[in-house]
Amino acid sequence: MKIIFMGTPDFSVGTLEALIEAGHEVVLAVTQPDKPKGRGKSVQFPPVKEAALAHGIEVFQPCRVREPECIEYLKTFRADIIVVVAFGQILPGEILEMPPCGCVNVHASLLPKYRGAAPIQWAVINGEKISGVTTMRMDEGLDTGDIILQEEVALEEKETGGSLFEKLSGTGARLCVKTLEVIENGTAVYTPQDHAQATKTGLISKKFGLIDWNRPAAQIECLVRGLNPWPSAYTKLNGKTFKIWAADVISENTGKTPGSITKVTKDAVFVQTGEGILVLGEVQLEGKKRMRCGDFLRGYAVDESMRFL
Repeated sequence: MKIIFMGTPDFSVGTLEALIEAGHEVVLAVTQPDKPKGRGKSVQFPPVKEAALAHGIEVFQPCRVREPECIEYLKTFRADIIVVVAFGQILPGEILEMPPCGCVNVHASLLPKYRGAAPIQWAVINGEKISGVTTMRMDEGLDTGDIILQEEVALEEKETGGSLFEKLSGTGARLCVKTLEVIENGTAVYTPQDHAQATKTGLISKKFGLIDWNRPAAQIECLVRGLNPWPSAYTKLNGKTFKIWAADVISENTGKTPGSITKVTKDAVFVQTGEGILVLGEVQLEGKKRMRCGDFLRGYAVDESMRFL
């Protein structure tokens, strides 16, 4: 099929590569504008742009794809279908209706659950056991279109946002290729979503990672995993930012104030929460490298008089 591909982050690249490998003709890659990054503010290409250029595919980076001149430009490619994977802009009806086979979206959840932004991180944060990928025929709503195919993915006990990202990226790539096969051969089934069962997720900011020690340890541990590797869960220790990258939960209580350190061993720090104990396994103090808690304790004195805030 003749495809216009729309996507921006790393998550989208696997699908672009899979479509090319399956023999489809990707005539244009549409992605977000380049952005400055780091202290030097050097310009960084979106991952989809880098992948497209490596394959000799033309790249288009509109600030607003809904502008009339952008829509007219897309029409000149006469694509059979538009594939959208984490593009980052809402498509207007004129684009949705442009290709004969419509616009297909690859979404990292089992719709109608977790519509919107950051479904991967929210699945981990909320302690889900099963996630997955949905391909759908796009309409003008936010992830409200008819479902074409779905595939479930089980979460491991210590699944992180990063590891689930990798799993669902690969699953989404394979599922998109299958989706185009059934569309092309006329066997695709379009199933309307049950909107009454829909849940929505919002964007996650760095501030979201601040740990509330009054919450149960199990919830905090899910937050730690869900925000690994970005933006990370953190607290304060002696006035410095203290990131927690991995932890375990013990179902006991000491009666101490939430955030209080209840015990320190050579390899771990035990912290009272609103319900249960959080055992810190991998940490990072402001200005230091990420490390196992035992390594941190060998260079930094921590005792039971201290408290995380």
